[in-house]
Amino acid sequence: MTKQPSNDTPKDAENPNLTHIDATGAAHMVDVSGKSVTTRTARAGGRVRMAASTLATILAGNAKKGDVLATARIAGIMAAKRTHELIPLCHPLPISKVTVEFTPLPDLPGIQIEVMAKVNGQTGIEMEALTAASVAALTIYDMAKAVDKSMIIEGVQLLEKTGGKSGDYRAPIE
Repeated sequence: MTKQPSNDTPKDAENPNLTHIDATGAAHMVDVSGKSVTTRTARAGGRVRMAASTLATILAGNAKKGDVLATARIAGIMAAKRTHELIPLCHPLPISKVTVEFTPLPDLPGIQIEVMAKVNGQTGIEMEALTAASVAALTIYDMAKAVDKSMIIEGVQLLEKTGGKSGDYRAPIE
């Protein structure tokens, strides 16, 4: 087994080691106590592809389970707040803001999801944004599966992040 560097070793192109693995190869939660508190944001997105009739049902508010987008928005926000309970080794964060927005895409057809999460903390908030986008998509699927079991969740990705030691990131435009 190759010896892994300590948690203090910087990551770069010549040292692509994972920070959640210690010198013995065991998983551990990264110690962020020495990091500065900074404002950090992340935007994540994804899509739910569906039949045009399903999109029309959702937008008209006629889904049998209720308001699909309102429920998916709440589910996304709740998921962001509970990410540390769902993803191993994630830190619990004092999230200051989460927004979940939906854009109907008639030409797809489907719904675009975009999440923005913000924290003043010592570690990033990308996982919270990605978890929120994923759970919002799953909630749309759950709420509309009675009329369309062939929906596809796709393209869940980090769109942008700001703050922290690694700097800003913006996903390449497709």
